[in-house]
Amino acid sequence: MSQTIELRKFVAPEFVFGAGSLELAGTYARNLGGRRLMVVSDPGVIAAGWTRRVTDCLEREGVDYALFADVTANPRVEEVAAGVEAFRREGCNALLAVGGGSPIDCAKGIGILATNPGSILDYVGVDRVEAPIPPLICIPTTGGTGADVSQFAILNDLARRSKVAIVSKAVLPDVSLVDPATLATMPPFLSACTGLDALTHAIEAFVSNAHSPMTDLHALEALRLIAAHLGTSVKNPDDGALREKIMLASLLAGLAFSNAILGAVHAMAHSLGGYLDLAHGECNAILLEHVVGFNFQAAPERFVLIGEALGLPMAGLAADEQRKALVEELRRIKTEAGFDRTLSALGVGLKDIPMLSRQALQDPCLVTNPRRPDRREIEALYEDAL
Repeated sequence: MSQTIELRKFVAPEFVFGAGSLELAGTYARNLGGRRLMVVSDPGVIAAGWTRRVTDCLEREGVDYALFADVTANPRVEEVAAGVEAFRREGCNALLAVGGGSPIDCAKGIGILATNPGSILDYVGVDRVEAPIPPLICIPTTGGTGADVSQFAILNDLARRSKVAIVSKAVLPDVSLVDPATLATMPPFLSACTGLDALTHAIEAFVSNAHSPMTDLHALEALRLIAAHLGTSVKNPDDGALREKIMLASLLAGLAFSNAILGAVHAMAHSLGGYLDLAHGECNAILLEHVVGFNFQAAPERFVLIGEALGLPMAGLAADEQRKALVEELRRIKTEAGFDRTLSALGVGLKDIPMLSRQALQDPCLVTNPRRPDRREIEALYEDAL
């Protein structure tokens, strides 16, 4: 008897992938009606030279712009407020984000408040943004966040010491210019963290209870690319072919998680990042194998497919052996990429775990996790990662 597929929607922006795609920034800005763009970036991306490369493209096309770069590694509610004030003061009518997830998510928040009233916190949750945001062009400069193709904006609420998620089709960019050349200036540790972030996106999307054949296709290919190329790409940043593989994996994993949503790794990482102002990719990388080990029993057949995509011989193994092999392979991938940190190395202690667990349990990403953890189980996962 054939099985029908549940209704699923799949949304994605237009994107241009390949070396030199960022040179199209001016053309797309003009085509989207950009009279004066707000270019949102951060000091690191500016120092690497990518922001200047993009503004040169705008100038060649005769597109006016204003630069907003007061964005930190975990974009804050206050930074969004300052950005929208600058957007209005400068008379902008479109946005262009150059950078990793932080400038992109900040630009999304600025876009929301440019056309919708109130505070950005009024839009936390799912489908609460009513008016469309101004045209948004994204140029990612890291190989992992997927923010440039997602309907998510993750912001840090310092007052509550928590990260908040805005999920809305309204924040989907109009176009993403995905240029693998931008990965050449990333330091090795950041390359590892962002690549492991993409790995987490692909795994959580594939086992999400909102997955579909469309998201599965993107997630599995992202897993194959990361397993085969992440470690060598971190060690060889000048290899253009390797950069292309990792940037493609990031793009595919972003398309997967934007539509299938995520799981407990992200719920716990959001809590960590907001409470202690830690880097998101780093938190995901530390937590990943612990949550995979916990979730395995809830979707063993899908985790077996993940193991096979990573190159593991899963056939013929007992379920517990499959689980162990997958967890060990994730640790191996991390080690090969040069990542060996624990939560205790980041200053997390047992005293922090009760608060971290309470916040993680409130995160919307838990809704699509294949296994619903209780508070004690979340606490145990944090403890294991110390």
